[in-house]
Amino acid sequence: MSKIIVGHDGGVATVTLSNPGKLNAIDVSMWNGLTEAFSGLSRDESLRCIIVRGADGNFAAGADIEEFASVRSTLEQGMHYHTRTIADALEAIANCLHPVVAAIEGVCVGGGLEIACACDLRIAAPSARFGIPVTRLGFPLAPGEYIGLLQLVGRATALEILLEGRVFDAAEAREKGLLHRIVADVPAEARNTAARIAQGAPLAARMNKKLARRLSPVPEPLDEQELRDAFSFLTSHDYREGVQTFLAKTKPVFTGK
Repeated sequence: MSKIIVGHDGGVATVTLSNPGKLNAIDVSMWNGLTEAFSGLSRDESLRCIIVRGADGNFAAGADIEEFASVRSTLEQGMHYHTRTIADALEAIANCLHPVVAAIEGVCVGGGLEIACACDLRIAAPSARFGIPVTRLGFPLAPGEYIGLLQLVGRATALEILLEGRVFDAAEAREKGLLHRIVADVPAEARNTAARIAQGAPLAARMNKKLARRLSPVPEPLDEQELRDAFSFLTSHDYREGVQTFLAKTKPVFTGK
């Protein structure tokens, strides 16, 4: 059964993240599914807006760490996983022709927050939880995924989120610039938001989105050595310690090696 579910209601499409029993943690098939889904939706000019949501009361609990041993255990695997698998999905969302609204309930951390950052608008429930606690797993945020966070919250707040690795509530997420609105009924507000967007001129909406991206500062891409340095953690003791202790539900002991 597909873990990326696409539905249509007139000019509004809904993309649902579904990984039952794992708080919708995103595995490789789901990242690939997001790329495929958004690439297809972007070609559908009958659409006016897309809503992204998670199934069963949670948005997404980050990447599926249980598969790291098979898809992200070497430098080459890690670079492909982040610069192709995840990057392609986030680019498909960010570059989608149509406005994209994230409807966030429950957990929205790690890769889930990266997906939300790639959307154009973010609406959350008061009880939603946010963060990128990768430091607890012994690795930094990948360069390509860092950009989306930096563009939303800036350098100082991005460093706070990453260095502390805290999980925080919706009120703090809005204060940091991650959210547009906090509402009690997220699904209803997402539908109403999509309806307001759909009532506007689609060509204008698409151009507004295109110009916002074009006029936003974009850093120079890393060269090959910088990129390899960014993923050198994959050979470290701390990375292995972080992943193994997370899966074992024990506390990691990091040594800086």
